[in-house]
Amino acid sequence: MQTSNKELILLVDDDPGNLKRAQTILGEEFRISATTSGKMALSLLSKVTPDLILLDVNMPEMNGFETLKKIRELENGSMIPVVFLTGDNDAETETKCFEAGAMDFVGKPFVSQVLVSRVKRILENRQYQNHLEEMVASQVAEMTRMQDEVITGIANLIESRDGSTGLHVKNTQNYVQILTKALREKGMYPDILDHNYELNTVKASVLHDIGKIKTPDAILLKPGRLTDEEFEVMKQHTVAGCEIIDRIIGNVEHEEYVDIARKIARYHHERWDGTGYPDGLSGEEIPLCARIMALADVFDALYQDRCYKKAIRPASKVFEIIKENSGSQFDPNLTEIFLELQREITDISE
Repeated sequence: MQTSNKELILLVDDDPGNLKRAQTILGEEFRISATTSGKMALSLLSKVTPDLILLDVNMPEMNGFETLKKIRELENGSMIPVVFLTGDNDAETETKCFEAGAMDFVGKPFVSQVLVSRVKRILENRQYQNHLEEMVASQVAEMTRMQDEVITGIANLIESRDGSTGLHVKNTQNYVQILTKALREKGMYPDILDHNYELNTVKASVLHDIGKIKTPDAILLKPGRLTDEEFEVMKQHTVAGCEIIDRIIGNVEHEEYVDIARKIARYHHERWDGTGYPDGLSGEEIPLCARIMALADVFDALYQDRCYKKAIRPASKVFEIIKENSGSQFDPNLTEIFLELQREITDISE
């Protein structure tokens, strides 16, 4: 076996004789790193992550229980299996070892076969557990991918009612992704826009117009201007979208994702100046995800042909319209960043 493929065991014992004996017993089959105090072990763990820690219970300054507590507070220390080494073989010590979170304990002086067999058993169990976790993670990832494809397919199906090829769903999602990424890189809205918020906003953007499934064809496909009455019906797609999201994914998806999907569906037609619909929200009353979606949605709607209008080309003309509506229809801070991304957005739109 190549040395690089051997598991790494960290030995922590204040008795050099015990360290030497453990190294002799385990050194043939494992890589060994040894130290004589809990403090030195913690320092070492800032550089390496062993596969197993053999930790003496009775050490000066910081005993094994105190050391293990500190190990569990480390970023890489929460999942490392720990076996206590102890000369106290009474039931009370055994109980304390397990209560502290150890996988096992080995009595001193060491019995070679016992030490090796227990180390092997724990490492084998750990490998099996890691394999199961990888299998579960892979299955969850595949289920999530299939679920995302189904949701996107539903969104495309709804868009196809008005003659769209599905590019609106794809394009707006790409615009949202570019904009949210840029906002995070610039450190804007740090209290809201963390990594999960970014991912969920991009993922949920495909559902922004799902409420149009309840809009009658006579209104959705009308080639001319809508009457006031027809427009009132059209505006209800935002409310319907929020309700549909609750029904189809409210009980099966992550709570934060569902919340963002609801907000995007309901509020992406709100305006910064408070003249939008359905609730007449203004400024930062409008959720950030919906303000981001509004820019992406309007840009693509203007740039593409619709049953009621011709496309506005080139893209630079659309950006001029977006700029003119900054502070009235759109969040001025978001608009500024959106305009800075003109080249990337144009590349996608074309």
